[in-house]
Amino acid sequence: MIKVTLPDGSVREYVSGTTSLEVARSISEGLARNVLAAKINNQVWDATRPLTTDATINLLTWDSLEGKETMWHSTAHLMAEALESFYPGIKFAIGPPVENGFYYDIDFGDRSFSADELEKIEKKMLELASQKNEYIRKNISKADAIAYFKEKNDPYKLELLEGLNDGDITFYTQGNFTDLCRGPHIPNTGFIKAVKLLRVAGAYWRGDEKNKQLTRIYGISFPKDKELKEYLTLLEEAKKRDHRKLGKELELFTFSEKVGMGLPLWLPKGAMLRERLVQMLQKAQIKTGYLPVVTPHIAQKELYVTSGHYEKYGKDSFQPINTPQEGEQFFLKPMNCPHHCEIYKSSPKSYKDLPVRLAEFGTVYRYEQHGELHGLTRVRGFTQDDAHLFCRPDQVKEEFCKVIDLVLYVFNALGFEHYTAQISLRDKEDRSKYIGSDENWNLAEQAIIESAAEKGLPTVVEYGEAAFYGPKLDFMVKDALGRKWQLGTIQVDYNLPERFQLEYTGSDNQKHRPVMIHRAPFGSLERFVAVLIEHCAGNFPLWLTPDQFAILPISEKYNAYAENVKNALSAKDLRGFTDERNEKIGKKIRDNEINKIPFMLIVGEKEEAENKIAVRQHGKGDIGVFGIDEFATFVTQIIEKDLNKHNQ
Repeated sequence: MIKVTLPDGSVREYVSGTTSLEVARSISEGLARNVLAAKINNQVWDATRPLTTDATINLLTWDSLEGKETMWHSTAHLMAEALESFYPGIKFAIGPPVENGFYYDIDFGDRSFSADELEKIEKKMLELASQKNEYIRKNISKADAIAYFKEKNDPYKLELLEGLNDGDITFYTQGNFTDLCRGPHIPNTGFIKAVKLLRVAGAYWRGDEKNKQLTRIYGISFPKDKELKEYLTLLEEAKKRDHRKLGKELELFTFSEKVGMGLPLWLPKGAMLRERLVQMLQKAQIKTGYLPVVTPHIAQKELYVTSGHYEKYGKDSFQPINTPQEGEQFFLKPMNCPHHCEIYKSSPKSYKDLPVRLAEFGTVYRYEQHGELHGLTRVRGFTQDDAHLFCRPDQVKEEFCKVIDLVLYVFNALGFEHYTAQISLRDKEDRSKYIGSDENWNLAEQAIIESAAEKGLPTVVEYGEAAFYGPKLDFMVKDALGRKWQLGTIQVDYNLPERFQLEYTGSDNQKHRPVMIHRAPFGSLERFVAVLIEHCAGNFPLWLTPDQFAILPISEKYNAYAENVKNALSAKDLRGFTDERNEKIGKKIRDNEINKIPFMLIVGEKEEAENKIAVRQHGKGDIGVFGIDEFATFVTQIIEKDLNKHNQ
């Protein structure tokens, strides 16, 4: 007999060899019908895999992330079976689940494959799914696995096998398809009720441009057709909100091949929007005792060797800059923190001087792979709203809580109401990825856990997601479409102060190490603006939007009056422009509506005679005739109400 501990803490006894699915059935038939996989001692297993020792068990359904991932990975295998039925002899590389769905990388050999063929693959997948074929796990020796894939002449699986140990290798079979896979998988294909293959792309084997380019097919599946329809509707809305599309239409940013891929160019309207975000945070930082600093874009290699960034990120950095001085190398900075350590070290500190809070909107550079670049969300040069706090150990929790307040202020000011704070800790097993002592790590992790609890944050704990130098509190924000984005981050670090030998003189007149807190409420300005664009569909808060009004003269006769109106409103600190194009008023209204201008001020003979403006509001239509000062007061009150609401 074995003892099984359920999530509520209750313990049940079962015969050794019982499966998680049978455990579910012993609880209720309804539960068993929905179980996709099981988490056994924190590892996700097939629900049909026998339990032979005492275990803690968590039954996974579609409502859990691991349940979805198991379904999507299983659907990738189903897609492979469907493809193989049409194209015998094709070779499969890897087919993992991703954030929304799955992909499989495929070598079609001399055949070509296009998006036009996706529909027939979908139909075949649903036909195969209806057969309710079981996903069967089989342990296999390395020699037998190699022999199998040699017979199939599959170089990709043979290369993957090189990195696997004998005794740890498993095959999975469903229907007529067998694959090298560690699993887990759903019990049978019948759980897959709805499938959509989304797009076809190219991908180099193992992400290396020197290797063969494979065909990558992306897809997603659901246990109900209704959920697929909802997802596709969401996808269409996401396309309308795509920050790359809206960024171009609203003239916020652009890219240039001559400047370089992944290096955004901010256009005037985007630069003004970005600057207002910076000013908002700068004002909040000054109130809470931050000191502004500026550091260079490059530094000597030795700086990053000392910090550990060279060891951990050297391969992902731009190549070193060699100077005329023999042996001298500089790097484009990948992080601001080593520079701030040197600023702290530039003068002696007493315990009375702490905390020291250094803040910088510092641009950093990382060589992201070509295929990973994506608009403003994944770039090679980006500006972090970076700050580093140096404090005594007894100040860590208080400072951490203050930073949480600052992050929440930013989210509230920009309408991000739904978020989860992810406590990112070390990997429980593999400690080789991290620097520093266990003692310091334990102190840092405890400080984050206690601070999050004290602030009453909704939290999840993720092991293995910590930075290499310390644990983090990452804010996962839900946008208007329910998508999750990682934005603000706070990190506790006992290690960089050690590596840079930072000190302060304590009340005992002895030298002590400060603790370092890294924080970035925006994360990066580029990524934050991208998420903000998609969250509000380009309809920015009135205090932030580049142009708050557009003045639309009915004909060129009223251009001079329109310019007077603009100057009067500009004197009231409102932003806008005059649309002097030789177009009919209807077209001007439509164009400015598309460009999401909050207010359109129409002026003609009557308005000029009465020194007034006819006002249309974006998305609402006509809202009346205003005097110029009256309109300025109206807009200012909206802005003040909005900002005061967020400042509370």
